[in-house]
Amino acid sequence: MFAFKIARRFLTSNKSQTFFIILGIAIGVSVQVFVGSLIQGLQVGLVNRTVGAQPQIVITSEAENGLISDWETISQTSIQNIDGINRIITAVDSGAFIMGINSESIEEPTPILLRGFDLESADGIYNYYDKTNFAGNKPTKDNEVIIGINLQENLGIEQGQNITIQENPNPILDKFNLTVVGFFDLGVASLNELWIITQNTTVSQIFGYGNNVTSINIQIEDFFEADIIADEIDGLIDNSDIIISNWKAENQQLLDGLNGQTASSIMIQVFVIVSVVIGIGSVLAITVLQKSKQIGILKAMGVTDGTAALIFLFEGLLLGIGGAILGVSLGLGLGFAFTTFALDSTGKPIIDLVIDPKFMILSTFIAIIASMVSALIPAKKSTSLSIIEVIRNG
Repeated sequence: MFAFKIARRFLTSNKSQTFFIILGIAIGVSVQVFVGSLIQGLQVGLVNRTVGAQPQIVITSEAENGLISDWETISQTSIQNIDGINRIITAVDSGAFIMGINSESIEEPTPILLRGFDLESADGIYNYYDKTNFAGNKPTKDNEVIIGINLQENLGIEQGQNITIQENPNPILDKFNLTVVGFFDLGVASLNELWIITQNTTVSQIFGYGNNVTSINIQIEDFFEADIIADEIDGLIDNSDIIISNWKAENQQLLDGLNGQTASSIMIQVFVIVSVVIGIGSVLAITVLQKSKQIGILKAMGVTDGTAALIFLFEGLLLGIGGAILGVSLGLGLGFAFTTFALDSTGKPIIDLVIDPKFMILSTFIAIIASMVSALIPAKKSTSLSIIEVIRNG
């Protein structure tokens, strides 16, 4: 196309100017990509740390004994085939007190939450067997338990020692001995101080739960679909004693914070785009003046106003493509550099870098469209150039 060839020739005739225009676009796009990816990484990391290592939906009972007797029907029939559910884990829990260590009483009974799971399955949610945060052995027999590192430090418990627990400190109640075989770190001090994890059969035997459970814990693929899936589960379960809770309903402040981050990211990106548009528009407007003689000659040769305008639109397109490709590359480079050098005390990145192909493509198209929009002003200006005026002014 004639207009395209002329646009390309105009750009290559002053390579240094073209380079700096493309560099200006690239810097704007790189900021957009870097900030957007960084905030996405912050959100993903925050959600994974606060929501990912726990069930996103929990089914409990408000019956007098707090037990769910028909859990097999619920977990294996009613909800197993719902789209978006990754894992269904039952749990048997009860509050209790540590009364002694190795048959010796401690000064103050220590409250704990004894949690019974199918341990291998539940590790898929809670990740308490993480190699970097777990020490000791896994419970393989009844009455073997693992405890949090904060509880271990507070009471000075060592691997292989027995702890004595009671349902409450009343001295007439039965006492039960449990053997500590390992220590976990869930990254939350309150859980590391409170939780004692064991086989579900151990808890059931101690507290007489039989074949009942206290909760059904559900992990889903898309955390932000928790309320929708919870409503779907509610529609399938015909039991007035059942309570279905989801993390979104219980963490409104976290959701508000995530929405605030998203809004701030969008605002930053909008201002970056506006600055890119203004910069390109002003530079191309100057180009119209620089190339007015050539445009006048082209018009004298029969080039229409529409074709003259297309020359500058094609310039905007070419500049946008060059700036977008370079900008996305620079943005990703900044992101990799940030995650390489900004590390926490464990040597892991403070914020994980999230590379979202859709976001990268969107950023590229926004840069190209913004460049073409900014070229509309000089394109319109080129149509108003008069051949006689150009010849008169030399």
